[in-house]
Amino acid sequence: QRRRVTTQFFLQSSSSLPTRLDGRLFSTAASSDEKTTTTTSSPTDDDEDDDEMLMKIKVERKKKKNFEMRKDKRRLLLARQKRKRLMVGMAKAVDRGQYAVTYNPGGVNGTMFEAKSGLPSSSSFLVLGIESSCDDTGAAIVRSSDGCILGEALASQTEIHEEFGGVVPGLARDAHEDKIDQVIQQALERAGLSSIDEVDAIGVTVGPGLEICLRVGCNTARELAIKYNKPFVGVHHLEAHILMARLPYQNTEKNKDEDDDDEEDTSTTTTTTVQQPPLATEESTTTNEAEEHHPHFLLFPQDIPLQFPFLALLVSGGHCQLMKCLGIGQYKILGGTIDDSLGEAYDKTARLLGLKVGGGGGPAVEKLALDGDPNAIKLSVPMERRREDLDFSYAGLKTQVRMAAEKMKLEKKEGEQEELSYQDRANIAASFQNVAIKHLEQRLNRAMERLEKEETASIRSLAVVGGVAANKELRSRLEAICKEREWKMFVPPPRLCTDQGAMSAWAAIERLMVGSSDEPEGAEVYARYPFANHDDDDDGDDSDSSG
Repeated sequence: QRRRVTTQFFLQSSSSLPTRLDGRLFSTAASSDEKTTTTTSSPTDDDEDDDEMLMKIKVERKKKKNFEMRKDKRRLLLARQKRKRLMVGMAKAVDRGQYAVTYNPGGVNGTMFEAKSGLPSSSSFLVLGIESSCDDTGAAIVRSSDGCILGEALASQTEIHEEFGGVVPGLARDAHEDKIDQVIQQALERAGLSSIDEVDAIGVTVGPGLEICLRVGCNTARELAIKYNKPFVGVHHLEAHILMARLPYQNTEKNKDEDDDDEEDTSTTTTTTVQQPPLATEESTTTNEAEEHHPHFLLFPQDIPLQFPFLALLVSGGHCQLMKCLGIGQYKILGGTIDDSLGEAYDKTARLLGLKVGGGGGPAVEKLALDGDPNAIKLSVPMERRREDLDFSYAGLKTQVRMAAEKMKLEKKEGEQEELSYQDRANIAASFQNVAIKHLEQRLNRAMERLEKEETASIRSLAVVGGVAANKELRSRLEAICKEREWKMFVPPPRLCTDQGAMSAWAAIERLMVGSSDEPEGAEVYARYPFANHDDDDDGDDSDSSG
């Protein structure tokens, strides 16, 4: 009887317990006569737990998604920085090995004079060089045997762009189209030539640069090459700057006089600086007269003062790079700018100080800095604590200069003129230039130290090229480093550091001497043009790198 009562009590109690079935709640009531099942839904702790779990899952998914997005952004940022450092652009693929090869450096049969792409078998030939990569329209006739610049002409666009504070691409293109025929004709006349038919080959800059400006020069050169059946050479603008340090020269009395009239610091020493190359002046307007001062001689590689391999420092308005130069068309980047170039920093500083930048911010800042104190303003050297690489950075220095100028304005006493005085601006210019060059000095010393430790390199020559290489303070301080380390420094005269036609002509000569030329019909221009591998790239797989 006791068992019967206990069992009945259990059944009655259990009938009111909730039962879970398929995620829904049921409560069962049982009677002694019949059992009926009713379904009712009610919120429970399990529902709250489920909602909380779903919320946690959503939060975790959102966190993961945000993390992946940040990761992708970081990956894209790093890739963008690397492309900027290596100057990657959309351009035609080139054959590459361990070192970048922009064209076959071997030549035909491995010889020099059997590899001139159909040129005369004589020891000398003439090349017309055309330059239109930015805001200068240049043309020059250069002789291969001695690097003599027989005739040249340059049309500057300074007055056109001065009021805009920078180069306006559309206006630059129109000016190129308006002047290019006149510039070429003037170069021919100064060389004592009557027609393009008397030229043996044509070289033209095809990149990097402003594409619409490059196209003007390239189209003109292509039409002339096809019309007169001349070898055509597409020249890389950066390589042309580098090869200008290899331009041969002769110490004649005529050129000595020209050097003295050109620039005071054309050559600081006869052993470490490239002197003014031979130039046929207006008084010497015929080729025969020019030959009297610069007779032909058979130019072999050993006749060129600067021999491969060598270290090159390229400093210009758009580039700042250290490169190991191993041969014609073979270059390897040791370091490059991760943001702004030195030339761009000079331009921005010039605008900040209210200087006219029509002729370039570099010369304006350099001139103003002569009257300033280089230690007047304390500026930190960019990337001074980063010792593992050879890269450059000038964006931070520009910011420091701007903040220093603003601070000086705020510190003006009441009643004083709010604008910076001439001496204030001179001190800023001098302080900026001092730190900017010191950054170059640190990177250059590090590169030299690295190359000195390489047993196979045997590099002890430095070429300083590009528009900023015309800066006297920079040349003097870098030369001091070379003297201390017992290196030789080669730097073109100031007028040949900037863009002009002679650089395109000489680069074309160097290429023709190793048997390299291009088809004019398929000639293209590139705003960004692959040039060299970065030193971090060990293999030839570098479709993502350029310089």
